[in-house]
Amino acid sequence: MKIYITGLPSGYEVEHLVRLFYPMAPLTLTPPEEGEDCVWAEKKEDSLYAMVREQGQSRDAAAPLPRPVEAGGETVEFTLASLTYDLLRSWTGIRPPWGKMTGVRPVRLIHDKRAAGWTEADIDRFFLERFDCSRQKYDMAKAIADLQEPILKLGSAPKTYSLYLGIPFCPSRCSYCSFVSCNLDRDRKLVQPYVDCLCREVEAIREQADKAGLKLCSIYIGGGTPTSLSADQLRQLMGTVRENFDLSKVVEYTVEAGRPDCTDAEKLAVIKEYGATRISINPQTFSDEVLAGIGRRHSAQDILDCYADARRAGHEDINMDLIAGLPGDTVAGFEHSLRQAIALDPENITVHTLTLKRASRIVIEDQKENDYADVAAMLEKCQLLADAGYRPYYLYRQKNTLQNLENVGWCKPGHEGYYNIYIMEEVQTILSAGAGGSTKLVADGGRRMQRIFNFKYPTEYIQRFAEVLERKKGVADFYDHDLGPQTSG
Repeated sequence: MKIYITGLPSGYEVEHLVRLFYPMAPLTLTPPEEGEDCVWAEKKEDSLYAMVREQGQSRDAAAPLPRPVEAGGETVEFTLASLTYDLLRSWTGIRPPWGKMTGVRPVRLIHDKRAAGWTEADIDRFFLERFDCSRQKYDMAKAIADLQEPILKLGSAPKTYSLYLGIPFCPSRCSYCSFVSCNLDRDRKLVQPYVDCLCREVEAIREQADKAGLKLCSIYIGGGTPTSLSADQLRQLMGTVRENFDLSKVVEYTVEAGRPDCTDAEKLAVIKEYGATRISINPQTFSDEVLAGIGRRHSAQDILDCYADARRAGHEDINMDLIAGLPGDTVAGFEHSLRQAIALDPENITVHTLTLKRASRIVIEDQKENDYADVAAMLEKCQLLADAGYRPYYLYRQKNTLQNLENVGWCKPGHEGYYNIYIMEEVQTILSAGAGGSTKLVADGGRRMQRIFNFKYPTEYIQRFAEVLERKKGVADFYDHDLGPQTSG
């Protein structure tokens, strides 16, 4: 199946709507040959046209051009996308759970519409009618928006910010991952120079935040795998954080202790000793067979042992990640993993839907959509979380996610992950340190924003560290005057 779009300056919206029905379909710039499987979307001189052809059968649809936007009409691109969507929904019999929505932050949309003065009835129509979103998904997004309101008020106070520290090292690369990360066995010589630079960047961020009069709200150390650092390197990094910031005023301090093959009792004790209030232990699955298939070098029992070590170290706020749709998993297998996670009784359980990322080994090795179990049926099992007293508190979506589904963080009441909400809803400044870091500066209630990017790869980050520090000076400058949309290289 190919996608062919013509007559529009940009076919982005149409292209991504087609992929709700045909996820692996490539975009072609030349008209498909006669009889070739394709979805054809075209803006003609006085009308819009859509056609689908598959296995020798075809169907088409047409519509007039919309009224101009300034006269209350829709854009041509959205109207053509809607025409194509309706055609493909009829042709395939598939109704995507989020309808025509291709954006990653549906909860943010609800917040934005409320802030703009829309009535609840207007927002209902926007989701359910304009975008054909299912009632179930919309009700979940709306409930999450309601729950987030008081947390967002805290995080959106003027000059409030969160700090993100990135550790781009892993013991091995998971097959579904496309993040920039270095294999620890191959790149171990980079780790100490990297930690040294990261500590210096933390100090530079503190200086810039002080100059700008910013107030630290939350801290997140992510990756990669932060516990791929040695215990002494964790002490060095977290000690630098403690020396530079008043942790008593931070509402949340998270460290990803994700993989048991590099997270031991000593590291868990260090994380607790140096002030973290929340950790994440991420099994992804409790199936040994599926773990081996995705490239994890540990067993399900190792996860259970790591979790027990974390509790013994005094960690009282633990998140566990699971992924629905991993290669080789089944609906029954996912339900087993979910029940096992619930039985451990962590404060948070985050359920991700597998995303086919172009740079991941899954996609590179050309595994097809049909290789995966019914992910929608897996997510239906999340009712077990609600039954166990968890409630959804943040939600986001990604392109190329199986069956156009979502990622949802579930928590026990009072254990919402603040940083997760702030990063998804984009209400505050995030100062980011480390390779690949993306600092997002927010002012004037979100009306003014700017990004500062660090170098992507650890070697470049280390070698050009003086430039990283020079760019960080843009933090204080931003709060004096607007320097433009981004600072990058």
